[in-house]
Amino acid sequence: MNTSPDIVQRLWEYIDGISTADEKSVIEQLLKNDAEWKAKYKELLEIQSLLKSSELDAPSMRFTQNVMDEISKLHIAPAAKKYINQKIIWGIGFFFIALILGFLVFGISQMDFSNGQPSGISKEIKGFDISRFFSNSWVNALMMVNILLGLILFDNYLNTKRRKFRKES
Repeated sequence: MNTSPDIVQRLWEYIDGISTADEKSVIEQLLKNDAEWKAKYKELLEIQSLLKSSELDAPSMRFTQNVMDEISKLHIAPAAKKYINQKIIWGIGFFFIALILGFLVFGISQMDFSNGQPSGISKEIKGFDISRFFSNSWVNALMMVNILLGLILFDNYLNTKRRKFRKES
């Protein structure tokens, strides 16, 4: 015998009109002969009539305002201008401009202007040996100290920002 979920599924397909002609004839025979099928069919027809007759409730006229009032009680992130320090942005921009200018100066200094060619650029560009700058242990120590000091400065900056944020909230 069929299980109850299978009966319900087949009856919904019959009610919605999506079952095939063979299935319709089998279900009609079961509705005539089986009491369980008849009871389920009547129950599902009542549910369908209730669904068709009932209207969906519309939200209240003040629903949007109520939601916005609840959101306003929460801590909203401030505008970007309040928490982004413009001096840092300018500093980063200056660093990259200085880096680009440094590369341009180095590239121009590697050119040979004495050979009298119209372009002023020699056929051979001297190789840049970076090892002569970074092989000195004093330079390496200075770079490590600078990186360490930069990280400490960045940590202090983030701690002050965090303290200010906690005081505001």
